[in-house]
Amino acid sequence: MQIPELQNLLDELVFLLKKGNAHVSFNDAIKDIPFDDLGKKPQGLPYSIWQIAEHIRITQKDILDFSANENYKELNWPADYWPHAAAPESVAAWENCTREINDDLEAFIKLLTHSANIFKPFEHGTGQSMLREAMLIADHTSYHTGEIIVLRRLLGNWKN
Repeated sequence: MQIPELQNLLDELVFLLKKGNAHVSFNDAIKDIPFDDLGKKPQGLPYSIWQIAEHIRITQKDILDFSANENYKELNWPADYWPHAAAPESVAAWENCTREINDDLEAFIKLLTHSANIFKPFEHGTGQSMLREAMLIADHTSYHTGEIIVLRRLLGNWKN
């Protein structure tokens, strides 16, 4: 049985992970992006929308793996976290990326909401807990979602 305060915290975390509060959600930020714009780096910016979305996918999958797997193997920073190609190989690659982001987020939320103690540090970590990892996903995705919106504004395809 959940105490009401803990359930309220979990509800707020799930809302933050899926929709955010004071910012646009990832899914809203990528809605209706022209495929040809995914690989563009306007005005000398270092990353394209594709690279940012892939970075979100890779990082979130890594956080999910860390949170669910006591035999977690750490990725190499930054090489394993950023794709080299500026654009996806195909529409299918783009769709796979965004689907995996959403699927992995749902898997993380299930892990979070079924956790016996979201405050307890992982035995295989250095102080991380489910609560910390939930906030990390929300913070990281929100940060890069803002970058996607800036890129879309510079490319002239953001309508909000």
